[in-house]
Amino acid sequence: MQGVLTGFAVIAVVIAVGYVIGRRGHLGEHGREVLTKLAFHVASPALLFTTLAKADLSVIFSSRLLVTAMSTAAAAGVFVAVGAVRGWGVGRTTIGALCSSYVNSGNLGIPIAVYVLGDASLVAPVLLFQIIAVTPIALTILDLSGQGEKGPLWMRLLTPLRNPIAVCSLAGVAVAAAGVRVPDPVMDPLTLIANMSVPAVLLAFGISLCGSTMPGRGADKGPVFLSVALKAVGQPVAAWALATGVFGLHGHQLLDVVVTSALPAAQNLYTYASRYRVAEGLARDSILLSTILSVPVLVVVAALLG
Repeated sequence: MQGVLTGFAVIAVVIAVGYVIGRRGHLGEHGREVLTKLAFHVASPALLFTTLAKADLSVIFSSRLLVTAMSTAAAAGVFVAVGAVRGWGVGRTTIGALCSSYVNSGNLGIPIAVYVLGDASLVAPVLLFQIIAVTPIALTILDLSGQGEKGPLWMRLLTPLRNPIAVCSLAGVAVAAAGVRVPDPVMDPLTLIANMSVPAVLLAFGISLCGSTMPGRGADKGPVFLSVALKAVGQPVAAWALATGVFGLHGHQLLDVVVTSALPAAQNLYTYASRYRVAEGLARDSILLSTILSVPVLVVVAALLG
């Protein structure tokens, strides 16, 4: 209980600071855009590299990761199917699918893992899976959907190699796999830059709330409610069903996978939406509502399975 409330309190305070900054105009009319670009092009790539370069890649082959991957695919797949039927478009459907399945495993998942699960490393499989697989795939789709059919095929196939987040993620995995220790004079400044990522994302999100309509009332009402329902309820239920029915997990292992699946949509998804100028309202509203709803969901999960 304490871990859930502590994690959400930290995020709420930083977002509130961003909201105040936006209301008072301290960063000017382009403050949100600058913070978003800083997070996407500089701070987040540094964070992903420094995280993955020191990661234990053996967690990739755990049964918990399989539950995470399958529950993520299930939630995202439902949104994609509905989006295809309703004609929501590639960009909006991609952002909506991410909001339905991409959990806040970093700035919220870590404190909750510490206080609720008793071990911060338990979020590592989720974090690695999202960084190594989900993020490059989603950003490549967004890149290609923005380009259409422009440019030669070989250039479109190399799209992931031009994305800073994908490049730094792959570089971090390569360093960890090779067992290379990055020298401190290189790692220390990268770590310093990486520490800007989460605050920049949260502050930009807070600024975006200024002047915005009530969540779920705009043109994206349907996609917002669908993504929030899938994230807050659908994904943790899918994780529980897979963990118990397919992999036979129980006790703490079952609690671990369900708690991590019940985490809300990650704030950096708004950074992606802003970077590609697609479905920004959908991302903002989905993140906000799923974060609010995840509090009672996580409390119930901890009470039932803890």
